[in-house]
Amino acid sequence: MSVRITARAGSSVHAARKKKTALYKILQNYELYLFLLPTILYFLVFHYIPMYGVQIAFKNFIAVKGFTGSPWVGFEHFERFFESYQFVTVLRNTLGISLYELAVAFPAPILLALLLNQVTSERFKKIVQTVTYAPHFISVVVVVGMLYLFLSPKHGLVNQILPALGVQPVFFMASPDWFKTIFVFSGIWQNLGWSAIIYLAALSGVNPDLHEAAVVDGATKLQRIRHIDLPAILPTIVILLILNVGSLMSVGFEKVYLMQNQLNIDASEIIQTYVYKAGLLNAQFSYSAAIGLFNSVVNFILLVAVNQMARRTKQASLW
Repeated sequence: MSVRITARAGSSVHAARKKKTALYKILQNYELYLFLLPTILYFLVFHYIPMYGVQIAFKNFIAVKGFTGSPWVGFEHFERFFESYQFVTVLRNTLGISLYELAVAFPAPILLALLLNQVTSERFKKIVQTVTYAPHFISVVVVVGMLYLFLSPKHGLVNQILPALGVQPVFFMASPDWFKTIFVFSGIWQNLGWSAIIYLAALSGVNPDLHEAAVVDGATKLQRIRHIDLPAILPTIVILLILNVGSLMSVGFEKVYLMQNQLNIDASEIIQTYVYKAGLLNAQFSYSAAIGLFNSVVNFILLVAVNQMARRTKQASLW
């Protein structure tokens, strides 16, 4: 009995010392924690505190009655969404655009970074980086305006070239068949260089001696990329892949909404635009909250599943 009491007393003393040590470290490096404070406050104010309002997804929310006074309806709004004729459409469009981006847009910056890493001319490398970085700082509104100008059926640059090739002009922005392709490839053009920065940073950590030894052994550039560069950035690729899959159901709302019109609505109506119309335009707050919660839960499940797969294959993971 006395041994147990002694052990408990020892563990409590150890825990107290640990707390004092942690507090001492915080006080000793308080400047770093002050830098961290704005980020913590941002997530608390805009991400965690608003989670209290998620309960309206299970209520028939009435503004004058507030959160507590509105009656509970359970999963009624979720059932309404699943039974809606638009459920299949918005889910198909959301997944279609997300998977298209994942298949085409995700590997593009990796390829650019690998190619730039092999360039020996620093001047040419800087020019390419500047040209590819610049579009990232263009507003989404401006980018969509450029798309409408370049793809105009009458005066657009693309449709001025097509007749010369024996092809009839195409009203790209009104065609459901072209919507996903235009959305994805314009996104690649805008974010290619910016997304490649993190891979270039990872490649800068590769030991040059490895490349020198590979050159001495007669390895080609392609072999060096395959056996030296790719393994070096593989952990970064896996982490970013997990994050991308974790946001698979979250397509950029602003760009889709700006590109959307009544002619391409069959291919452009996604969950985010549907929630906006249902919640803000039609004031169906509970219904839109239920859809948003469904979207977040699916993203969370995908994030956990892909992270677990990465851990089981002994790859880098978020946790």
